[in-house]
Amino acid sequence: MSAEILQKNLRDAYPEIRHQGDPGTLRAYLDDQNISEIAEWIDEETELATEIIAAMSIHRAVSVFKILDLSLQKQVIRELPANLTANLLNALPADDRTDFLEELPSNVVRELIKLLEPEERKITLSLLGYPENSIGRLMTPDYVYVYPHNTVEEVFATIRKYGKDSETINVIYVINDKGELIDDIRIRDIILNEPNKKISELIDGRFISLTPEDDQETASEIFKMNNRVALPVISRSNKLLGIVTIDDILWVAQEEFTEDMQKMGGTEALDEPYLDVPLLKLYKKRIVWLLILFVGETMTIAAMSGFQQTLEHVLVLSTFIPLIISSGGNSGSQAATLIIQAMALGEITVKDWWSIARREIQSGLIMGLTLGLIGYFIVIGGHEFFQLFGEHYRSVGLAIGVALIGVVLWGTLMGSMLPLLLKRLGADPATSSTPFIATLVDVTGLLIYFGTAYWLLRGILL
Repeated sequence: MSAEILQKNLRDAYPEIRHQGDPGTLRAYLDDQNISEIAEWIDEETELATEIIAAMSIHRAVSVFKILDLSLQKQVIRELPANLTANLLNALPADDRTDFLEELPSNVVRELIKLLEPEERKITLSLLGYPENSIGRLMTPDYVYVYPHNTVEEVFATIRKYGKDSETINVIYVINDKGELIDDIRIRDIILNEPNKKISELIDGRFISLTPEDDQETASEIFKMNNRVALPVISRSNKLLGIVTIDDILWVAQEEFTEDMQKMGGTEALDEPYLDVPLLKLYKKRIVWLLILFVGETMTIAAMSGFQQTLEHVLVLSTFIPLIISSGGNSGSQAATLIIQAMALGEITVKDWWSIARREIQSGLIMGLTLGLIGYFIVIGGHEFFQLFGEHYRSVGLAIGVALIGVVLWGTLMGSMLPLLLKRLGADPATSSTPFIATLVDVTGLLIYFGTAYWLLRGILL
């Protein structure tokens, strides 16, 4: 390969090397490039995805394939020749392969599983048998294990023999002859000991483990709390089944965050990149929530109809309706967002509901009082300077100020308690989306507003 070509960037050099017609040279060049740069290039020029993956050595191709978007992964598998597809799927780590296959239709999965080698097929079918969103779907059987009677020197020999195919060698697992987990030991503790020291002398039995049925979000919290790069997955009889690594958990955290953001925006999770979602599917994902919110908003009509007489007597009240409902909806959305985020980070649980309620009541009163005073002085100032609000402007200003205190307090309380209630009922707190909170507070906020106005202005109304 000429020095002139080597000096060019990846995208400029690729066509020239490909034109030379030497697969070995092209493979050597691609294998020498940064994985993330190749993935970024493929994201921008998707038509080259399959061609580039096919030209690379299998292990480098796997590294690129793992970080591509799902739509591109599907494209590559669909366009690759059968023999290359088989090589790619067999070389993929079991957990990444399982994660990819579970996104495909069942008939496609059946055909792809036929391409796997017997051992890989057995592992994949085993992982696919665990519940969706469980740790069993993430775990990999590729890890290094040793026995208590092994010496440090023997452990290093084991690492050299099996470490290349392992997901990580940062942690070494100690099992007995029955395959039961005894301990996990960090590699640094092994490196810092004498070659003839036995592993049994390093064991303290203080390991943290997961079960395959554990929820992936639960595992994410355990990783964060214990600062681990990998955790063992054991059966109920303490048999070591596999491990879960931090990179898998980070992918889960990203997916959960994306899903929660979509739900909080008032839509179902898309499960794939926005531009790859068919229009009809996008419609179905969004219309359900829009219908629910639409029906909810019609209740505001009923609320306003019930106070029609009040509006006729004090017409100025209607001009403040947008101010009232937006203040309540905004305070509720704020509280819901803060509580959902705190729950996702493990900062609070359902058991903390009273502490949360007490705190939100206090903050709701303070914020409501602030907005109420501003609302009151807007009415007073508006009348003094522009003669806007009639002879009873002080009473109207008082009614609006008090109503704002009630609406903001109620919105804050609803926004903070609804996610906790949904969590307690086993639902996803993110479904208490900000549009849902806003709609709910709109209806109840109008009732508070008109009820307060009727009570404080009854002398005027009569």
